[in-house]
Amino acid sequence: MQNMEPEALTGFLNSLCTEYQKHNQIDPAYYERYNVKRGLRNADGTGVMAGVTQIGNVMGYYVQDGERIPAPGKLVYRGIDVEELVNGFVSEGRFGFEETAYLLLFGVLPTREQLTTFQQLLSDNHTLPHMFTEDMIIKAPSPDVMNKLARSVLALYSYDDNPDDMSLPNQLRQAIQLIARVPVIVAHAFAVKRHYYDDESLYLHRPQPGLSVAENFLYSVRHDNQFTEEEARLLDLCLVLHAEHGGGNNSAFTCRVLSSSGTDIYSSIAAAVGSLKGPRHGGANKKVMEMFGHIEANVKNWKDDDEVKDFLGKLLRKEAGDRSGLIYGMGHAIYTLSDPRAVILKRFAKKLAATKGMEDEFALYEAVERLTPEVLLSVKGENKVVCANVDLFSGMVYKMMGIPQELYTPLFAVARIVGWCAHRLEEVYQPGNRIIRPAYKAVAPMRTFVPLDQR
Repeated sequence: MQNMEPEALTGFLNSLCTEYQKHNQIDPAYYERYNVKRGLRNADGTGVMAGVTQIGNVMGYYVQDGERIPAPGKLVYRGIDVEELVNGFVSEGRFGFEETAYLLLFGVLPTREQLTTFQQLLSDNHTLPHMFTEDMIIKAPSPDVMNKLARSVLALYSYDDNPDDMSLPNQLRQAIQLIARVPVIVAHAFAVKRHYYDDESLYLHRPQPGLSVAENFLYSVRHDNQFTEEEARLLDLCLVLHAEHGGGNNSAFTCRVLSSSGTDIYSSIAAAVGSLKGPRHGGANKKVMEMFGHIEANVKNWKDDDEVKDFLGKLLRKEAGDRSGLIYGMGHAIYTLSDPRAVILKRFAKKLAATKGMEDEFALYEAVERLTPEVLLSVKGENKVVCANVDLFSGMVYKMMGIPQELYTPLFAVARIVGWCAHRLEEVYQPGNRIIRPAYKAVAPMRTFVPLDQR
């Protein structure tokens, strides 16, 4: 194709698009006829049961007499309510991400000695393989950190002396190394992106011993290595809240699908990274900030509910924003009355907004949260319970901390690598493990082969 004239290439690609559209239309009636559960969802929106897990649980409703009843949201890590987990380490003045990682991986809260040893183990594995940054990150810069992360995770296979050993000790070694190294890869990929695409100076920082994952991340992505205790604590909280979300979320399920085939851990985790990048999944936090950029620029009086509702209506009618017809940060597949992650983050975001002089902007976020259900009813006739999800407030928290938007979704990956590794181990070592292989109904009619000269 590189040798074709631009006009000829464009014309040929357009003809291929026409050819594709002519022969690749599936009648929507087929989905109902064959009882296909699109998105692996039942008709009432609940997920199709595909497995069992001890790792995480997401609750947002209960079923009574066949009807889905909205309920306050709960997120549970290994049987412990995440709000209780957060209150525990916050009240004790400790960072919680490493403790959460231990809990999710091994199924039990660590003793003080176990936690200290685990923290040291993560610190000992921060260092990337020799020349990895130079060869895998600097030599092939990417405008998107998530793509670079996926490629780098996959490349770690080549630096592993024992990449395909499926024994538990080896899989745990690989998981711990990945949890320790992903934050460093993200920090380096971000620095290289800024250098090659934004014409900034290149700063590459090594993780420091004795710092938490949250502290080291802030140390690594900032030119001057400076951060406050409040920033580190809040980032640690964000990492804890993003670490796991049940086996049915898109990226964890992706990881489990690949793991069920018996492939290596690097392939499974790289695929999960690709899933998380999507704007319907982890990429939503970035879309929230883009959306609020449109709202702040087009709504003159942020305190005028009618003006805010009018613009939200334009978003739904695809007349403004990215023309997707979505209000990002609102609604969730499971949560109905509330998303516990959003509830916790909102509480901390409100305090931070007061110290940053951003109360008006925070009030605008609250207005969108409060007014969206009303606008959905008036514009689309949807009278359903809709709550703010974690993305509505996580982006604002990152913004107030001065973290660039390019890092919002990668930070999600820094946290979720823990859940992915936990789900991979559970999938690989569950009794009677089978490859995940759902069915697709073939609806193309049978045809005979036509010789080339007769077509």
